[in-house]
Amino acid sequence: MTLHDEQRQTLTGPGGLPVLTYVQGTREGHPWAGRTEVLSPDPVPSILAGMSGWAISGTVELGEQLILHGARIMRRAHRMHCDLVSDAPRPEWSTINLPDGLHATPCDRQAHDLAPAWRAAFSAEHPDHYRGSDEQAVEARLTPLLTGEELGPVLPCSTLAVDEADRVIAGVIVTNDEGLPWIASVFRQPDPRYAGLGSVLLRRTLADAASRGCTEIALAVSDTNPARRIYEKLGFKLTSTSLTVVVP
Repeated sequence: MTLHDEQRQTLTGPGGLPVLTYVQGTREGHPWAGRTEVLSPDPVPSILAGMSGWAISGTVELGEQLILHGARIMRRAHRMHCDLVSDAPRPEWSTINLPDGLHATPCDRQAHDLAPAWRAAFSAEHPDHYRGSDEQAVEARLTPLLTGEELGPVLPCSTLAVDEADRVIAGVIVTNDEGLPWIASVFRQPDPRYAGLGSVLLRRTLADAASRGCTEIALAVSDTNPARRIYEKLGFKLTSTSLTVVVP
């Protein structure tokens, strides 16, 4: 998913009255209205009339209203926040050892370097699987993320785990999303040798973010993603739930 322009757009309804504001982007090949704010008591008729084929991310209430009119669910996601002050990460997390043969490095590599591990982490059975080709995944997902086009610039607390051959095995990518540190991606090769590596990298990332003065950090996790339990153990708390649907 890519947000192209942080300037909010406005959908108008009858009489030119504003119905919905959003940030325009693309998502899985669809024009996308992200970060929506509803301004009308009944925005559905205007959305159906003016945004056919769009992906719309908004409240559960808005998504369910659109589903009643034929919209298809693309993703149900939970936004979670972690307070790095009141629930400060343990200092020793910053030096947790990685499995033998792996070491931590900054997230300063090209998208093609991350792609094999990233693709393997989100297989066809995963709720966050990208349905395009490997090359499309690099161009449409990883490159916009790493260049800051999608969710803001990558922060220094991001980290990668690489093996003895310097291949990327896992990573946690944190961006500056409108001033909020945002965990945009957590991934690892699904090899049993690396079980628990994502949790280790998350702990290191949280400790590093706190040491750099970050007071909070947030993320979104898909409804059926079992990683939610890991986030909760690390102090993340649910703040809201959203639905992304495709307008018929």
